Amino acid sequence: QRVQHVSWHSPATPLPFKQQFRVNTTMALTTKFETKYYPLSSYDTGSRGLKAGLDELPGLAATAPAKPAVEGDVGALMQLGLTENAAKDTVKNKDLTKLLLDFLTKAGGEVTKDQGILLFEFGGKFSKERNARALQPHTDLVVDYILKGKWTMKMQLDAGCDHLTKKETTEGLDEASGVGVVVTPEQVKEAVAKAIETQKANIVAKRYRFTPGILFGALRKSLPWAEGKAVKAEVDAQLAALLGPRTAEDDAPLAKEKKKKAPKKAAAAKDEPASDVMTFQGASAFFHEVGDNAKTDGYVVTPHTKRLLAQHVKAVNGKVMTRFPPEPNGILHIGHAKAINFNFAYAKERGGKTNLRYDDTNPEKEEEEFFKGILEDVRWLGHEPAKITHSSDNFQKLYECAVELIRRNLAYVCHQQADELKGYEDRKHSPWRDRPLEESLKLFEDMKRGLIDEGKATLRMKHVMEDGKLDPVAYRIKFVPHHKSGNEWCIYPTYDFTHCLCDSFENISHSLCTKEFQNRRSSYYWLCNALDLYCPVQWEYGRLNMAYTVVSKRKIGKLITNNFVRGWDDPRLYTLSALRRRGFPPTAINAFVQQVGVTESSVVMQPTMLDHCVRLELNKTAPRAMAVLDPIKVVVSNWPADKVEHPEVPNNPMDDAAGTHTVPFCGTFYLESDDFQEEGEKGFRRLTRTQPVALKYIGIVLTTQDVVKDARGKVVELTVTYDALTETNKPKAFVHWVSSESAETEPERAEVRVYSSLFKSANPEESGDFLTDVDHESMKMFDGFIDSGVANKKAGAVYQFERTGFFVVDPDSDTSRVVFNRTVALKEDSGKSSKKGGR
Repeated sequence: QRVQHVSWHSPATPLPFKQQFRVNTTMALTTKFETKYYPLSSYDTGSRGLKAGLDELPGLAATAPAKPAVEGDVGALMQLGLTENAAKDTVKNKDLTKLLLDFLTKAGGEVTKDQGILLFEFGGKFSKERNARALQPHTDLVVDYILKGKWTMKMQLDAGCDHLTKKETTEGLDEASGVGVVVTPEQVKEAVAKAIETQKANIVAKRYRFTPGILFGALRKSLPWAEGKAVKAEVDAQLAALLGPRTAEDDAPLAKEKKKKAPKKAAAAKDEPASDVMTFQGASAFFHEVGDNAKTDGYVVTPHTKRLLAQHVKAVNGKVMTRFPPEPNGILHIGHAKAINFNFAYAKERGGKTNLRYDDTNPEKEEEEFFKGILEDVRWLGHEPAKITHSSDNFQKLYECAVELIRRNLAYVCHQQADELKGYEDRKHSPWRDRPLEESLKLFEDMKRGLIDEGKATLRMKHVMEDGKLDPVAYRIKFVPHHKSGNEWCIYPTYDFTHCLCDSFENISHSLCTKEFQNRRSSYYWLCNALDLYCPVQWEYGRLNMAYTVVSKRKIGKLITNNFVRGWDDPRLYTLSALRRRGFPPTAINAFVQQVGVTESSVVMQPTMLDHCVRLELNKTAPRAMAVLDPIKVVVSNWPADKVEHPEVPNNPMDDAAGTHTVPFCGTFYLESDDFQEEGEKGFRRLTRTQPVALKYIGIVLTTQDVVKDARGKVVELTVTYDALTETNKPKAFVHWVSSESAETEPERAEVRVYSSLFKSANPEESGDFLTDVDHESMKMFDGFIDSGVANKKAGAVYQFERTGFFVVDPDSDTSRVVFNRTVALKEDSGKSSKKGGR
């Protein structure tokens, strides 16, 4: 089944339904997506989206999996549609569990799957104190609306709860939440036509590269209660009518933009930047407009919100402002490529800007190489930050915010030890929570002046996070110099304190982060509002994970320490520096990220999908050459001793403008060892004792005359005879080769490193100790020969070695030898078995 894009959406609170399914992509690749959330169509955000999303894929039914008999609260919660694991996670939150069990009691103990989803979502809204106060009096009413089918979509539940929270009355509730509204096909058709008309020029210019999420965002506003499946079908139909059938050009990769010659700084870059044209759809289509923060579900409105938003809109000139905020304590990896592209592309598509902000608040782990490497990776992917900032730029401002928080009785100095702050269950408030303000102010000043030892005091905020964590730490003591501020500070702010405030200082409109930060959203909003500062909107999306690898800084550090890999840029890793060293072009990485898309569920992708994107790119751009990795010497006995031919070899058969190069052939040459078998196995099409083979480009057919073996029985040399290639003696196969100007001189040698997956298992951490899953044969080294067409031997130069794969010149090369890394293999033909491993 051809699937071009799978859109997912999840609400602020993780929903219970867990579905595993497999989708065969256009690359004949099976990819497994596993999520705790329910899939939606690209328009509908209601619970019906599950049915719509799965029914569109033949063979997949939107039916709940059979549930085992589980007793107690876990078993009860599973009646809402939760998996056993999700129910076990939920019971850790006692308040939420009690609330959900009350809902079930009101429902008589039985609910449908869709009702369970909405009840669970409703319970999640009570995690915010303001929502809980406003919704508590209307709990029975909301449950009744769900059970009686007045609300069948999450969008209705959100709109209704938003009305009850802000208006604090049931008057107008039905109208606000779309109860009883019927949207006709004619209304859908008319609204879609209007939406397309506003974007017509853009659609016609981009054709099927146009992002339909822009249309769905507009339609959601004009038809909030329309059935998402019907809207999507109408959009597809009208787009098809406007554009006509999809053509091969619509699916072809985007051509590289020609770059003007840049100043000295840009010219120094070794790698050509990737195209920054990226398109995203799905969840991002529903993001708020600049200044419309208050329209976002869960956003907290205060008496200062209107004024602060007006100031924000003026500061950013009404344009989107995003940021990419990595910690400079490690190298970026493939998951960061998704974050980089999303932040930069989302802002650029809407005429906005993106900052690169180093989250440099942990001086113990920050190193200069990481700062340089991060900026290099961002630029390599084709993006230039509007500004390069540091969280540490705001240390004084952050300190003043902390002091103000204490003065407002919203923070205090605590002396509990680190192990006392761990865990979530049965946690009690700190005995120092209610100490006098003046005392906390004095102690915080002592912390700043270095009068208190490390670990003896922290500044904590008076707030309960969504996951139940009590009073997160805002500041801790570290007697470690900072890379920018030196010894000026010995107290450093935490992520929970720094991140949202720096977003506010930089006037970020859309704070985009991965799903694991969802439980920090309420803390994010709370802190900005507690200090009466502008509050951005935090949007979460699913992170990108790769099978057969690890990306954790700590785990990669262990691999390096234990000598399983050579460093952060070892080509077997999935850090961006490793992929660059392996020869992956940035355009291919961007294309891969685009195919994955921006969804709200985390996905685990197979390396083969990324490899496919790399092949598509390099097949167009990489010059061809011949190389023999594991050579057998071959002597043509009837070739004249003084005869040397120089056949022409195309640099790229797909591009005539790439020209040709010549290679010598003297009658003594080298053949790939697996292109010869004494007694050919079934299906073997190349040279045997009795089966001839032809050489590419030279126009001769070889027949085996003699076989020479070493003491171990390995074939080391062949003697053959040749005949000119004709229509009557054309053999089953043509093979590549490497020769020289004379039999007395060897062709140029090269060290070739061939890589396969570093780990044996798709999930190396499943066994407990990921180091035990390392494949010690994941790198093989060959001493081979390359033809004279390999002219550019600078690090980063990429070639396609015919019938073998794509290879890149490694930085280890020097004047005495050239070293190649295999980037990816070619697709194997049916008659060729490979001894070289890898993908």
